[in-house]
Amino acid sequence: MKQTNGPLHGLKVIEMAGLAPGPFAAMMLADMGAQVLRIDRPDPAPRAMPQRYYFTDRNRRSIAVDLKSPDGVALVRRLLAGADALIEGFRPGVMERLGLGPADCLAINPRLVYGRMTGWGQDGPMAMAPGHDINYIALSGALEAIGEADRPPVLPLNLVGDFGGGGMYLAFGIACALIEAARSGQGQVVDAAMVDGAASLMTYFHGYRAGGKWPGRGRSVTGGGSPFYAVYETLDGKYISVGSAEPKFYAELLRQTGLDQAGLPDRDDPAHWPVIRERLAAVFRTRTRDAWCAQLETSETCFAPVLDMQEAAAHPHNVARGTFIEVDGMLQPAPAPRFSRTPAAMPTAGVEPGVDLPAALAGWGLEADELHALAAAGTVS
Repeated sequence: MKQTNGPLHGLKVIEMAGLAPGPFAAMMLADMGAQVLRIDRPDPAPRAMPQRYYFTDRNRRSIAVDLKSPDGVALVRRLLAGADALIEGFRPGVMERLGLGPADCLAINPRLVYGRMTGWGQDGPMAMAPGHDINYIALSGALEAIGEADRPPVLPLNLVGDFGGGGMYLAFGIACALIEAARSGQGQVVDAAMVDGAASLMTYFHGYRAGGKWPGRGRSVTGGGSPFYAVYETLDGKYISVGSAEPKFYAELLRQTGLDQAGLPDRDDPAHWPVIRERLAAVFRTRTRDAWCAQLETSETCFAPVLDMQEAAAHPHNVARGTFIEVDGMLQPAPAPRFSRTPAAMPTAGVEPGVDLPAALAGWGLEADELHALAAAGTVS
């Protein structure tokens, strides 16, 4: 029997409010059914958009707690006593100064998994330096590898540092530590650094470099160098992608484009790639993107149109799989991955701190009179 509450149902997580990677990790856990409570500041910095548009805040409630107050810190410590995991993304030492560092919290709850998200890590000569995604992926070696040959590196949004190498690795680390804690009865600290995660994402390419097969930025098969793993413009100014890396797919690509009898040079010699690319580009510019989709989407060429976010949500394949959903009338990606027996429930939109305090703190062991006293004192809102 399916239980539509996610595989992490029953786990309780405290999230200290922060920026992109921390909320993304919390979203991953909450999407999978964990009960996540976000601890916000009473006077948070202004945000660029209303709360409802921050989709990575979905599936959880939040409260504002005065952490400058001993009562506020005591409240968080009490909540952590009943939590399975904590997420925090401050600079090293901030939580310790608040009296909420790992030693403090693990003394209260020895099974707690203490997840720490930073750019540079908890130690090292740059641990206290400010930074953003661009800096972390630059130092990791990932940024230098992305882009066209003989041109500056290209920024891959903030997917590699904040979300891929940051939030995703933190969520994975917390999940691993929770499994271990279930066996040992002991919690531990998860030190997730974006520079570490971005470097880890480069493992495959380090192997190529070690083997003497890394040609440099914009020259590898998957990095933009090859004509058979590339993006091409179509007649209507849109784009398509081909990933015909294997010989059988490349042969079908040539057949579908009418170039199989064109006497193209051997694709195995990178010196021939510019000529092959030029011929393919010329063919693809003769028809619209939709015309190429009609011909190639079900072919053995490894093909897909390059879609914008709205187009992606409307594509028949994504529609059939429910890859995108609407939450409160707003389109966004569905929880991933999928589970056969404990699928994730439909997400709920994130709300402003303090909206319905009793509901936000339900299941955290606070009595109604205690909550009323804390709210009256301004400790929580």
